[in-house]
Amino acid sequence: MTSPFEALRGSGDEELDRLLEQFQGEVSELEQLQGRIAEIRGRGEAAQGRVTAEVSQTGALAGLTLDPRAMRLGSDELAEAILQAAGEAARDAERQTQELMTPFIAGTLLDSPLPPSQGER
Repeated sequence: MTSPFEALRGSGDEELDRLLEQFQGEVSELEQLQGRIAEIRGRGEAAQGRVTAEVSQTGALAGLTLDPRAMRLGSDELAEAILQAAGEAARDAERQTQELMTPFIAGTLLDSPLPPSQGER
């Protein structure tokens, strides 16, 4: 099966062929970016490192490690430490995602700060 790019290639129009080549390269870069973003794992710690959380790029909890000393915490304190570690991990995943995306959005409309919404005025 041929790609849509291949169907248009060799049209005899050098400019069209150049633009298709450039577009195909950009699509390939975006596919690689998508794969790298899917592999992101954010990491966070709480309770002096006794609680460690790992989240996926979407913020879903992907791992939780409780040091045996964490079991000495009360249930409320342990729950708070887990939430704190998961929040830190989510912020880490977001930071990693932004670092990967910055070169792709620099100089585009996505690079501009969003105007305040109606409720924020």
